[in-house]
Amino acid sequence: MPNTVYDPPALAPGTLRVTPLGGLGEIGRNMTVFEYEGKLLIVDCGVLFPEEHQPGVDLILPDFEPIKHRLDDIVGVVLTHGHEDHIGAVPYLLRLKRDIPLLGSGLTLALIEAKLKEHRIKPYTLTVAEGQREKVGPFDLEFVAVNHSIPDALAVAIRTPAGMVLATGDFKMDQLPLDGRLTDLRAFARLGEEGIDLFLVDSTNAEVPGFTPTERSIGPVLDQVIAKAPRRVIVASFSSHVHRVQQVLDAAAAHGRRVALLGRSMVRNMGIASDLGYLHVPEGILIDYKKARDLPDDKIVYMSTGSQGEPMAVLSRMANLDHEIEPGPGDTVILASSLIPGNETAIYRVIDGLTKHGANVVHKGNAKVHVSGHAAAGELLYCYNILKPRNVMPVHGEYRHLTANAKLAQETGIPPERTIIAENGTVVDLRDGDATVVGQLDIGFVYVDGSTVGAITDADLKDRRILAEEGFISVIVVVDAATGRVISGPEIHARGVAEDDSVFDAVKPKIAAALEEAAKSGVRDTHALSQIVRRTIGRWVNQSLRRRPMIVPLVIEG
Repeated sequence: MPNTVYDPPALAPGTLRVTPLGGLGEIGRNMTVFEYEGKLLIVDCGVLFPEEHQPGVDLILPDFEPIKHRLDDIVGVVLTHGHEDHIGAVPYLLRLKRDIPLLGSGLTLALIEAKLKEHRIKPYTLTVAEGQREKVGPFDLEFVAVNHSIPDALAVAIRTPAGMVLATGDFKMDQLPLDGRLTDLRAFARLGEEGIDLFLVDSTNAEVPGFTPTERSIGPVLDQVIAKAPRRVIVASFSSHVHRVQQVLDAAAAHGRRVALLGRSMVRNMGIASDLGYLHVPEGILIDYKKARDLPDDKIVYMSTGSQGEPMAVLSRMANLDHEIEPGPGDTVILASSLIPGNETAIYRVIDGLTKHGANVVHKGNAKVHVSGHAAAGELLYCYNILKPRNVMPVHGEYRHLTANAKLAQETGIPPERTIIAENGTVVDLRDGDATVVGQLDIGFVYVDGSTVGAITDADLKDRRILAEEGFISVIVVVDAATGRVISGPEIHARGVAEDDSVFDAVKPKIAAALEEAAKSGVRDTHALSQIVRRTIGRWVNQSLRRRPMIVPLVIEG
């Protein structure tokens, strides 16, 4: 049940205001705004990927409306790590004001700088590392190492006179990380001793009992699958999952195979990771995919994007035989990633398509080829017990994840009234150790469709769904301007309707009769006459064809 929209009061002196603009009630477009003494700090600025009921949409952005008139007050954007759901909307924010400073670790900033280059924006950046403290406006920031499915992830402690907030970003507590970089529980404990007034904590895996398995456990499985594969191997993963790509490179090298990277984002991101020393590429292992076709089938691994069934990504195009590399009998395809909620149907469609072409598809449902990058319930309990926060606001997750996370907090002794289950636009004020909900902003979805941002509305998407599911009917009628009688038509054309246009012959006299009836009543306005046409044919189509197509009537005065 959505919260009732109401405006928060003016921000009282000495109070920290926290407003999530995305990432609550959804997996993606993570963004939270902190306000103190008239200055704004943003943590993360990500995108959400569209689902099937949002046809034609490329990306969904956080709603910048609450901060659009306050861009000069923004002292910085902290980026916790380099995944799209945390950095993907930065170009759209910087289009509004180009010199907003970006703070993040080396890899995170390198990934966003490459993305901004495509938007022709050169950002103002400050590279930070774990253990570092920075004063940004009235905010005193401390960065803490956390382990995630991309290197160089950071949590951020935000100190103000109103209290301290710890935002985890996305994290897990892998005790045997591939890069040796653990979530810094000693720093967490030290911050807990100092006193955390509000804990913003990743909720994605709060429903999953126990502990997230180690990334290291995947290496032997990938090695085994690649060792047994008789022909080509195609591995699909997120284009920023450096650890997963590293394990594929190592397994390929062990079995005398070369690796070709497919997909622009995969090539770009792994180039950056390699240049910065986060990806260790064995000598001579990489090969351009055009040259890879000259190698024997059992000497090549393709590393591609498209593990979420995205229609334009490499793997989906392979499944549709719309790519130069066509899967066939004996090929092995490994989907080395999670199923993001809402993408399951698209992913299974790709698995089905690949299987139909004879490929052996290995995925997390039939082999251990993926572990999550998010803390499960056992790890979250550890965090609550180490930190002992005064107030908790679960973030990053759908409503059921936020609720499960809140219950975990309560099990460790945090009172329910200090556990805030918020949604996008919920305004929380922190003062003297108390976090209180003081408002609810009206937050919408901002759709990117081609080159347009925010022009597409939910009503437009509803129209697209109707067009896709029910079809389209146009009706053209010419009426006499003086008498209102029908001179020509009605001419009816249908698209996406199974029946032949001749089926509409039965309704034409009804339309003409309705227009003549309106003319006798003195109706001459073409818009009013168009509505009569729409109602008449709509009723008939609904009763006769059991359809509700989009109807576009055009009444012209002759």
